[in-house]
Amino acid sequence: MRTAARAMLGAIFVVSGVRVVLDPDSKVTAAKRVTDKMAPMIERVDPRLPTDARDLVRAKAASDVVAGLLLASGRLTRPAAVALAAGLVPTTFAGHPFWSYPQPQRAQHQTDFLKNLGLLGGLLLAAVDTQGKPGIGYRTSHAVDRSQRSVRRAVRTARREAKIATVTAAAARKIPG
Repeated sequence: MRTAARAMLGAIFVVSGVRVVLDPDSKVTAAKRVTDKMAPMIERVDPRLPTDARDLVRAKAASDVVAGLLLASGRLTRPAAVALAAGLVPTTFAGHPFWSYPQPQRAQHQTDFLKNLGLLGGLLLAAVDTQGKPGIGYRTSHAVDRSQRSVRRAVRTARREAKIATVTAAAARKIPG
């Protein structure tokens, strides 16, 4: 079930990402709502990073393709889901600001906005899915518990062996030799 769900979830990002990589200009106008606000922040982080809307759209689309393929293939699924979720948030606000449209456009953008929220929910589930295996927090706390038990056991064993050695040495001194 997980394999099929991941493949279905990743497929939309692969297909739409390929379309945008091939034709980034189709999304640049919508993306400018977000990229123009993010450009100064990106420049502060690293002036060598692109801040042009077209370059950012193409980079985001390429990351969607890579992360979508990773998610669909079952490799690095949790980081891939996080990357897709992080990219989906600004995309949703840039592409579907339903509150700024009149009817009937508002209804279609609201539907697309809600679909993206559904995808975001699926990605968040994929990001925390440990595939039935215990998570890092659980494994860490239980590793500490096992270590503490192991140390207590070693201390008890050492005390018992020291006691036996003491008794044996005392008995050896009493034996005439």
